[in-house]
Amino acid sequence: MKRNLLLIIGLVCILFPMNLKAQEGPKISGFVQGLYQANFNEDFKLNDNTLRMRRVRMSVEGKLTPKLSYKIQGDFSRSPMLVDAFVKYKACNEFAIQVGQFKTPFTLESPINPVNLEIFDYGESVQKLVGYGDVCGVGGLGRDLGIMATGNLFPVEGKDFSLVTYSLGVFNGNGPTTTDNNNRKDIVGRLEVRPMLKDLTLSASYYNGAYLKDELNQGKRDRWSAGAQYNDGDLLIRAEYLNGTTGYRTVSYNDPEGLTPVYTDEVFQSNGYYAVAGYNFKFGKEGKVQKLMPVLRYEHFTKDASIENGGTNWYTVGINYWPVKSLNFKLDYSLVQKETGTNSHRVVGILSYKF
Repeated sequence: MKRNLLLIIGLVCILFPMNLKAQEGPKISGFVQGLYQANFNEDFKLNDNTLRMRRVRMSVEGKLTPKLSYKIQGDFSRSPMLVDAFVKYKACNEFAIQVGQFKTPFTLESPINPVNLEIFDYGESVQKLVGYGDVCGVGGLGRDLGIMATGNLFPVEGKDFSLVTYSLGVFNGNGPTTTDNNNRKDIVGRLEVRPMLKDLTLSASYYNGAYLKDELNQGKRDRWSAGAQYNDGDLLIRAEYLNGTTGYRTVSYNDPEGLTPVYTDEVFQSNGYYAVAGYNFKFGKEGKVQKLMPVLRYEHFTKDASIENGGTNWYTVGINYWPVKSLNFKLDYSLVQKETGTNSHRVVGILSYKF
């Protein structure tokens, strides 16, 4: 990790000499999340429960020149781990380019900071098809190493937003702090459209790639998503559909001795969708506004669509409370309903502090 950090900082200093007048001092920020989770069986008998640190993040960011910025973020919840490390050159509002390790531009939900999520964590379909705990078995943190172009097009006159926002990147495909192990790069892109209304976002994203985990677990890694969100600061509604094609190989032996393997490329389809809604009730003295958001969320995910009734549904009701700007508490209850098998229940509380 230290080697990666030093390499990035060194490249920045060599390729982009600092303009001391334009340089902004480093800004240190971060957040801490402590979580309690209890899992119950169908009869609400406690199976297990635990307390743990979900995330402990610290980041350093700033500007080297008026157009060149940087960010380095680490996580210390288990062992020191590099999360983000990139430099970004913003030529204009319509075009910027960043290089390093950062989130891939896929789905509406993944870019949201975990502290600001409506429930305690990203949904199952997002985690399994975006690269947090991907069904293909590679990747992590929703991040990868690569280069990405971003920009805002068609600004609305008299308003502080643009009609179109785009992100398009080329990535290793193996996840954070991991070198590539195949001969191709993954292409990831997201397009967001705001149809003359700042609070409404229509989004589509696409992931085209390949992965290599071992002799049998390798092949296509293609995903796409489409969704919409309305968020005016009080009312929040977001819904999204995700689909994934994941390759794998089967092996057979045609020779009598069974010594010569014959591999056949196969794929399985995954799909998921979710809808979440909440409303921020604000109270307290002016300048010290507290926010309390009741949340409802439904989600479905099927890892392999060829398996009949192989999906799982989550029905979640929760409370998202901000007593002060830097402190957040979420309490969620979920009914976990397997299409084949028994149901279960989950209760999660998470306390977040950001600085």
